[in-house]
Amino acid sequence: QVQLVESGGGLVQPGGSLNLSCAASGSIYSINAMGWYRQAPGKQREFVAAITGRGLTNYADSVKGRFTISRDNAKNAVYLQMNSLKPEDTAVYYCSYSDYVTQEVSWGQGTQVTVSS
Repeated sequence: QVQLVESGGGLVQPGGSLNLSCAASGSIYSINAMGWYRQAPGKQREFVAAITGRGLTNYADSVKGRFTISRDNAKNAVYLQMNSLKPEDTAVYYCSYSDYVTQEVSWGQGTQVTVSS
């Protein structure tokens, strides 16, 4: 089993920055990909960014150039640095862990990010 705990969300003004963290525990293998998704009120959960065990990254077009995903395999952690935040970035952000072998995806409980003046 895998447990994921997100932190770092909050209220920020447009143009501001936040850094989200996700701590993973349980049966964690650095080969597996980790990522971030978000869900705004009344909308479906959407992909934000992902990073493989080797450090290859992928981003949603809406966040390219503003968000940076990184991971620390020694700490079983993944991070999301969010810059130049916009009101449309407001959502609950979820950390994910994708098991390459079982194809199972684990989710955290989410952390709220609100971008508002």
